[in-house]
Amino acid sequence: MSEEMSSHVAHDGAANGLARIEAATALSGIQDVAAQLGVSHRTLRFYEDKGLIEPARVGNTRIYARRDIARMQLILRGKRLGFSIREIKDFLDLYDADPTHEEQLRLLLRSVTERVALLEKQAEAIDKTLSELRAIEIETRDKLGEGGKAA
Repeated sequence: MSEEMSSHVAHDGAANGLARIEAATALSGIQDVAAQLGVSHRTLRFYEDKGLIEPARVGNTRIYARRDIARMQLILRGKRLGFSIREIKDFLDLYDADPTHEEQLRLLLRSVTERVALLEKQAEAIDKTLSELRAIEIETRDKLGEGGKAA
């Protein structure tokens, strides 16, 4: 390989490395992040107030790094799965504190197992309630002389 070509390859490699660093530390404003995550500005400020994300500030402007966005994705997933803000905060705090993530994984497993058990109990209760309501519906229709007609 010629010296000129080696220089080009080295320069391109450095440029690619710089591009990867810039992408990893990409910064976004609140409008971009809110749109990307499908949440309101108020939602982002709420989680900031709770200490779950810590966007940088430039004057009064919030600047979100890729880490903040990743944390918000985890927060939103946790909320969607029914975890409390406290549980989500504990999980995120462990991620920062434990480089092996073993403690975090144990907490996640314990939390998920408990959540599954709770949802299974709720599903059972919903099934019983639906059965009882259907029986009442049939009984009421029979008394009204409607038989099996739907409303």
